[in-house]
Amino acid sequence: MEAKDILVLLLCLNLFPLAAIAVGPPTCPVDLDEECNVDSSDKWKGEFFPGIPKIKYEGPSSKNPLSYKWYNAEEEILGKKMKDWMRFSVAFWHTSRGTGGDPFGAPTKFWPWEDGTNSVAMANRRMRAHFEFINKLGVDRWCFHDRDIAPDGKTLAESNANLDEVVALAKELQGTKILPLWGTAQLFMHPHYMHGAATSSEVGVYAYAAAQVKKAMEVTHYLGGENFVFWGGREGYQSLLNTDMKRELDHMARFLQAAVDWKKKIGFNGTLLIEPKPQEPTKHQYDWDAATTASFPQKYGLSGEFKLNIECNHATLSGHSCHHELETARINGLLGNIDANTGDPQIGWDTDQFLTDIGEATLVMLSVVRNGGLAPGGFNFDAKLRRESTDVEDLFISHISGMDTLARGLRNVAKLMEDGSLAELVRKRYESFDTEIGAQIEAGKADFEMLETKAMEWGEPRVHSAKQELAEMIFQSAL
Repeated sequence: MEAKDILVLLLCLNLFPLAAIAVGPPTCPVDLDEECNVDSSDKWKGEFFPGIPKIKYEGPSSKNPLSYKWYNAEEEILGKKMKDWMRFSVAFWHTSRGTGGDPFGAPTKFWPWEDGTNSVAMANRRMRAHFEFINKLGVDRWCFHDRDIAPDGKTLAESNANLDEVVALAKELQGTKILPLWGTAQLFMHPHYMHGAATSSEVGVYAYAAAQVKKAMEVTHYLGGENFVFWGGREGYQSLLNTDMKRELDHMARFLQAAVDWKKKIGFNGTLLIEPKPQEPTKHQYDWDAATTASFPQKYGLSGEFKLNIECNHATLSGHSCHHELETARINGLLGNIDANTGDPQIGWDTDQFLTDIGEATLVMLSVVRNGGLAPGGFNFDAKLRRESTDVEDLFISHISGMDTLARGLRNVAKLMEDGSLAELVRKRYESFDTEIGAQIEAGKADFEMLETKAMEWGEPRVHSAKQELAEMIFQSAL
């Protein structure tokens, strides 16, 4: 039997995955009636999503998957329009660059506008598709990594030139109505970042990373970006046996201080954000969770210069709930932005799924409302389609679902606040502190001698029920 006959047999028996075959993606622009011309396809002006209308609000009773059931952008809730509570943005990397590949499987998605190259022409065409998607979805923000919107060149100068060309098109496509929620530099995928970027043991890599961040900050400023994010990723250590941890943490602090200085020098008024990022792929990190990340700027004299970008899936990886991480950031005055995704608790790695759990979304929005909103931050969907979702339509459905889930969470928070039962339960739990001695304690005017005297006077304390099940009943009744 010849090799080609064996291959056909294996495919028929489903013993050899089709994704493993070297089958190229489509090479024509989206409009297949047009003459296929790859060289000029970045200038193609047709629709990348033909047949998909601008997504509109149709209400909870709608059965149309390409409509909002809960997110009504102009509707006012708790004193703000929904669009101002949410400030939704589309993440370029997962939406426009997601392939469906994972550590255990090859890519499953080849969008019709892709030609299989890593050229600037392809990057420009991809950018046009991205902005058509944003406009049809009805949001007015996006976010990006530098190396995802424009290809690496053979040199830093060539990479910068590629980025400049694509950014010029992005600026044109933005017009006056769309802005980046934030930009960032991708400092983890290239092989020279295998030891990290700002924590690399190689001074040449440190300098290269600084130059890349410098350029990415300039681009974000040029596009009118509202924030700039620093990702952890490989900024950590698998082993401490061969690592000078203190030295590398000091290097990271110097790197972040240089970023603060450059921000001020170029007049960038956006917020600098650090994203807690555990176990991706390291395990000893300065940015494990919100608490450790908050302590880092304090130690190195950077307090007030950074806020936190909280990703719900990273909360899971750090052993916390998303609500815990948001509250930790909020209470410390550091809640800047939210990556609206979730993870599968049974898997244990960053699956970047769209958030669809109504209870979790309600808790997320409870933190946002308590924070008074997120501006100049917002929600970005650091979330990707499941590997088996391969239709262009699925890009819209996933975002609609994520947006509706958070909108429903906001509506639930409004119900909880209007009902007042949960707030009253919390108030009653702490009402013993609404006394003269309680006020003295909270004002820092009660020393141990005073408290000992009171303890002797009162005798054995009476401890009341916390009514945990009642709190959960009230919360669930709003979902």
